[in-house]
Amino acid sequence: MRYLLDTVTVVRHFTDIGKIGKKASKILNTKDNSFIISVISLMEVLYLSEKKRIAINLAETLEVINSSSLYSIIDLTPEILEVAETINYYELHDRLILSTAKWLGIPLISSDRNFETVKGIEVVWN
Repeated sequence: MRYLLDTVTVVRHFTDIGKIGKKASKILNTKDNSFIISVISLMEVLYLSEKKRIAINLAETLEVINSSSLYSIIDLTPEILEVAETINYYELHDRLILSTAKWLGIPLISSDRNFETVKGIEVVWN
């Protein structure tokens, strides 16, 4: 099955720093699954690493993604932006990640409980 990973999930999964929910961890450790990462999350990794707020940088993140067939990157597209118009969420980066999950029609692995309030999005964590 395919899943979209949010930024916090990417950082925690790739660095083994921080907790990951039981359901999310089981999914992440099942080799039959595949994981999509939004270019928006990569942008956030770049920003957070430059601010020294996370223990992985963009180059390291891309190395993990490119070294495994389990991961792929999705660009921001006009179609995803059209979905974003239909989602009422206060933070733009999160709104675009939510829109990506909705457009792809796949679950989002995220620890953000506020995501569960967005209709049409399945969020997996605990």
